[in-house]
Amino acid sequence: MATDLYIHSNYSTGTQTPEGAKFIMSNQIRESIDTTGAARTGSGPTFLVAMEQYEPPAQRIIHDDLAAKVLPGGERFFLKLLRFSPLRNWMLNYTEKEIEGGTSAFLCRKRYIDETIVKAVEDGTVAAIVNLGAAFDTRVYRLPALANVPAWELDQPGNIEAKQKGIMNALGTIPSHVTLVPINFITQDLGEVLQQHGYAGDQKTFFIWEAVSQYLTETAVRQTFNFLAQAPTGSQLTFTYVLKDFIEGKNRYGQEKFHERMVVKDKIWHFGFDPAEVGDFLGEYGWRLVEDLSYEELNNRYAKSIGRNLPSMKIEQMVWAEKL
Repeated sequence: MATDLYIHSNYSTGTQTPEGAKFIMSNQIRESIDTTGAARTGSGPTFLVAMEQYEPPAQRIIHDDLAAKVLPGGERFFLKLLRFSPLRNWMLNYTEKEIEGGTSAFLCRKRYIDETIVKAVEDGTVAAIVNLGAAFDTRVYRLPALANVPAWELDQPGNIEAKQKGIMNALGTIPSHVTLVPINFITQDLGEVLQQHGYAGDQKTFFIWEAVSQYLTETAVRQTFNFLAQAPTGSQLTFTYVLKDFIEGKNRYGQEKFHERMVVKDKIWHFGFDPAEVGDFLGEYGWRLVEDLSYEELNNRYAKSIGRNLPSMKIEQMVWAEKL
């Protein structure tokens, strides 16, 4: 996730890899990219969503009654401690100390994806969902509009096993419209694995690629877009990206320590986009940019509008695109 709670590794008892650490393609082996640091970020996004449920309903950025139930047992225990507001405030302050705007960013981007995918389904625009690096994300299980839409959730085998246990704990069964797809992102071809699990690729699809691209090299990002280029016309895509000038160290946006850790020391983040170039990049693969939003815009839309005075993250943005 944006950091996808890299900071969460300091308190998480889980061992799962993050939403944003998963697409470690074979070319990254050839480029000698060390992905072990990225794998430590755990289930942070869903943990923060679960913690958000302690807020009064009218002040929640996102509503998710499944988040706490799908988490591993150790994290569910820690989450229970945070029902006490002093501990919860400590956790929120800790998140902001590690990365300014982290809390708002992680929650608001999920809310944005929820609203965008629901609109696409209700409008009849898409007929399938593919979540690339699903981790413990719950939207295909909790959003009524998605209840009958075929959905494929891809992740590393260990994460899929943990996700299956979490969904079984929450619902007692894996819904019939959802296919959990274990994949070795290093050695297996994304399109081939999806086809083996029943995804024909001939229906307009909503693709979710949340908090992935910064963990990749440009080669790996382009490899993923080679797959996305094959999507049917009218398909939609939401994805997040870190700003290129932050990755390159030309502008650290006041996050010098965070840059030092993620980019320089631990070498977890490798790739970023220049907002001025996103549209042209998408066009190379047959996609049209619909929106490219800063997290300040998302924060104003989803947090400040309900009276939550949260800082916004400056180093990441949210994209919505349509296949031409």
